[in-house]
Parts: sequence; C-alpha cells; structure tokens
Amino acid sequence: MKIVYVTGCLGFMGSYFTRKALKRGWYVRGVDKETYAANVDLLKEFKSYPNFVFEKCDIKDLNCLYDCDYVINFAAESHVGNSIVNSDEFMDSNIDGVKNLLENIRFKPVNCNDRPVLFHISTDEVYGDIIDGAHTEKDLLRPSNPYSASKAAADMLIHAWSRTYNVNYVILRPTNNYGIGQYPEKLIPLSIKNLMRGKKIRLHNEGTPTRNWLHADDTAIAVMTIIDSGKVNEIYNVAGGFEQQNIETAKKIIKAFHGTLDNWETYVDLSVKREGQDLRYSLDDSKLRALGWKPQKNFDDEVFAIVKNHKDKFRW
Repeated sequence: MKIVYVTGCLGFMGSYFTRKALKRGWYVRGVDKETYAANVDLLKEFKSYPNFVFEKCDIKDLNCLYDCDYVINFAAESHVGNSIVNSDEFMDSNIDGVKNLLENIRFKPVNCNDRPVLFHISTDEVYGDIIDGAHTEKDLLRPSNPYSASKAAADMLIHAWSRTYNVNYVILRPTNNYGIGQYPEKLIPLSIKNLMRGKKIRLHNEGTPTRNWLHADDTAIAVMTIIDSGKVNEIYNVAGGFEQQNIETAKKIIKAFHGTLDNWETYVDLSVKREGQDLRYSLDDSKLRALGWKPQKNFDDEVFAIVKNHKDKFRW
C-alpha cells in the first residue's frame, strides 16, 4: 500500500492516474486549485473512495506535506496558445509551484520516514522540435515557447535540488495526450466543439505540424510502471509510437463526427499561423519499454468514443 499526493488531480491527465491509484487501494491526497480546466464533477467519484482526501490549493501555496511515498505532480498550466498571450500563470505554476514542492520535500523531517519522491510530469516540448529521428532522454532541452520553457525550467530545478539537497525524483516526458475528459482548448476536443457549433477547425501552419499521440490512460499506466519498478533519479520519455500530421488528425475527427470525409475541406481553416510553432515532436521511449510498459490504446479506435462523448456531454 502506498500513500501518494496527486497534484492536478482534477485535470485531464491527473484524473486518469488518480482513478487508477484509488482502484489499487492507495491512499491518495488530491490537490487541485480548480482552474478553468479542472473538472470539479470528478470530486463526487473520487470522494466515493474512503482512501481519498481532497485539498483545494495552488501548489505554490502548499505549506506542508503529510507522510507519503510520492508527490506526483500533474499540476501545470499547459496550453501553448495561452502562454504566448500571457506567460505569468505559467511561470507561477510551472516554475514557482515546482520549486515549492521541492522545498516541501527537502524540509520533510527524516527522523520518522524517508522523504517522498517527486514524480514530475514534464512534456516532450522541452526538447523542441525534431525533423527526423526521435529525442532520447539525454538530448539537450531547446524549448520553443513560454509554456515549454517553463516546463524545461522546472526540470532543471529538479536536477539542481536532487544534486544539492538529495531530493529523489522521477521525470516523465509524455507526448501529446488525448482521451475522454480533455478540456476543449486542445486540438481534438476543440475541433469537436467547433464542429458542434458549426465553426471551422483552425489548423496552424496549414495542418502540417506532426504530433505523436498518447492516450492519457497509457500515460497513467506508465507512471504506475515506473513506481512499481522502484526506479528513482531517472528521466523517462513516453510516446506510444503513433504520429501523424495535424491535418490527418482533423480528418479523422471530421469522419467520426459526420460519418464521411466528403467535403472535409469546408470544415477546416488553414490560414492560421502561430508563433513558436514546432514542426514535429518525436520521442524514443525504449528506456520505459524496457521496464515492461507498452501502449494499449489505438488512436483510430478511440477517436470515435471521444467524439461521441463530446456530443453527449457539452463542456464549457
């Protein structure tokens, strides 16, 4: 039995892991500041478990940690477009928030138990784009926008606190996550919402950027796999091995929504340009696969369930 903090437990990726941890019988202290992207309806489900406690709090304001084995940090401002408009919240959550978690861990008394491990959810975007091949965990960090820069800064803080204060950590760098429950500002849910509203899907750079897609459930399993392995002070990429251009993603959404690709061009707007646009993300996740992890979800199958869910449950 483990005791874990899950920050960002009401967010998209964090909620998938929270659910798995609760079903395992782990004691989970969920922390979330309930931003616009949080799904507060999940609290009813999570609170039905006797092993769940919730704390409404910003991670940069968390001032103590109860005894636990891991602090699993899903909390983050994550939308690139928002970071380009105004990066202040990204610096607060993604940098100051991580620093505060590190400080809470390093000041945890060791006379009773070991200090917890910080399990930090980073992103593939810290590497920047790559035209050919795939990034390994040893590659330099070359972020392209304020969001990815804030995540890269957090990764560096974790390295520094580990070296100076012996804080144990794991850093996981996932590719684009997808699945049911994602807030409609990301490509897939926003595209579906636009189709529901009779609006066009706006694709940056004519839809040519390539993304690697990973289901949030597979990311949660990756976290579990690493914790089960007992590995610490390691960085792991997690990708899943499926990539396509954004225009192909849009076509699959259109087909799932309308049942046909006839006149698909009328549903997209290819005129939008975005500053700091990365052309292609790709990760080598063989290090994680060596622990026994492999993706379970298939994008082409899952997209139909995602479209149906959004049609059935409108989200503001």
